Amino acid sequence: MVFGKIEYLNLLPFHVFMKRFTRTAQESMSMHYYRDVPAKTNKKFISHRVDAAFISSIKAKNHKHVNLGIIAKKEVLSVLVVPHINNVNDTASETSNVLAKILNAQGEVLIGDKALRYYLQNKPHIDLAKMWNEKYNLPFVFALLCYHKDKKIYKKIEKNFLKSRIKIPRYILNEASTRTEISQKNILNYLKHISYRLDTKAKKGLAKFYKEALKA
Repeated sequence: MVFGKIEYLNLLPFHVFMKRFTRTAQESMSMHYYRDVPAKTNKKFISHRVDAAFISSIKAKNHKHVNLGIIAKKEVLSVLVVPHINNVNDTASETSNVLAKILNAQGEVLIGDKALRYYLQNKPHIDLAKMWNEKYNLPFVFALLCYHKDKKIYKKIEKNFLKSRIKIPRYILNEASTRTEISQKNILNYLKHISYRLDTKAKKGLAKFYKEALKA
């Protein structure tokens, strides 16, 4: 099976988990990874060239998924709008571009590690998840773990991941810090803002996003 792997820091705990999971599970022999940004992974998944991945919420609506996602309860630090006159989408994103439109946040959309680096420079920005929460008092779901087949495998991944306490090994944290040019301390602080459990309130936030996206 081909799993779409997005290398952003927000999925670092999940990648650590998957490394262990595929080492001990039967699925390890057949698990291959396709690496790219969210927008391109979405296209690969929809065309069935990827079997499962965290798919941007705006594209995940009509696909099977488990109760795992990339969720911000309040602020997220890595999905921003840089205020200026012209609206500019982030080509790596799809959900965040729609979210900026819903919230009428004017400027340039930035997502992922480059957005986190920008945030850490204390430059002017709008945190879209924070803005969403202030407006609707709901979490924002940026992506869902979607799959085409083998539901039992992904339910097993969901169950085991959600009950695990993921400790990121120092060498992996160091590699991530070197790759992203973000300190280990800032990475760990950032990850406190990310949730993965698609609970009842997150589902309400997702339903609200789909409703508002139709109007945008």
